[in-house]
Amino acid sequence: MRILLRPRRPVLALLLFAPGIAELLTGSTPITRLFFDPIGFLLSFGFDVALYGTGALLIREFAVVFRKGWASILLLGAAYGIAEEGFAVHTFFQATGSPVNALGTYGHAFGVNWVWALGLSVFHATYSIALPILLTQLWFPLVKDVRWFDPSALGLVGAIYLATVVIFDVTSGHGPSPAAFALFLAVALLLVGLARWIPRNLLAVGPGRARVGPWGIALAGTLGFDAWILVLLLSTSRLPAIITAAIFVLIDLGALALVLRRLGADDLEGSKFWFATGMLGILFVWDVAVAEFSVPGIVLVSAVFAYVQYRLGTTLRARGVLAPLGADAPSAG
Repeated sequence: MRILLRPRRPVLALLLFAPGIAELLTGSTPITRLFFDPIGFLLSFGFDVALYGTGALLIREFAVVFRKGWASILLLGAAYGIAEEGFAVHTFFQATGSPVNALGTYGHAFGVNWVWALGLSVFHATYSIALPILLTQLWFPLVKDVRWFDPSALGLVGAIYLATVVIFDVTSGHGPSPAAFALFLAVALLLVGLARWIPRNLLAVGPGRARVGPWGIALAGTLGFDAWILVLLLSTSRLPAIITAAIFVLIDLGALALVLRRLGADDLEGSKFWFATGMLGILFVWDVAVAEFSVPGIVLVSAVFAYVQYRLGTTLRARGVLAPLGADAPSAG
């Protein structure tokens, strides 16, 4: 297998996409801090890069080395979510305060926020890992199946990631009980084992063209975060938490089934662009409708990402990968 040693642009893109989407675009790391406390912001975002960025790089390299597909990336992304929220910042076990808020009590049992743990594991698998990898592949298609690191460089990336997890672990409160730690460690190791074992084509789409238009694909891309918004709304209701968790899982599985049934391999790269646009677009709506009240100026972050996505679309059209809107309408079926 050919090794492209540390390609600067794609590595930098993935290092920034992962924390940029998961932290800046959601408001978890407020962009306003850049103006009032620039040193603190740079330090905080630097740790975000060291955690999210290196995690995404390691998972991307795993998929390339072992010739795995999106199913493995999603499983490893969920394991990453457990490592971050369970072992690093401990939000799986936080009973009160931000960011868990109502989900610190809703679905909380035996010292674990189960609904929060489920939702954040899915969020990290999709938004922190899979989406940044997908965007990087679209921007740099010639190196998407090529190793970026030799063993020594990969070891350095892994060391940075592990050191960052340890730093967060020792500086965060409300840690897991020994039983909870053992449980989530076992689940994370199981996810890694499954990612290594399952076939590359497990979530591959069938032959032919997409049987849904660009906006339909984009709408499907919003469903994962739509499901999380529904969870947040239901967390203040009297609906049993286990039913809310089941609804969340069913919506996510429905979105996955829609993608596998309606997309086709012949125009898959264009479909990936529209799906990613939907995933980002719902975050733009969230920023305008909700996050702007708690993180003033976050709409500027949305504007930056919207421009980057616009430029990606222009680039893909120039390559002949993305047809103009209204052209080549998909057949019914």
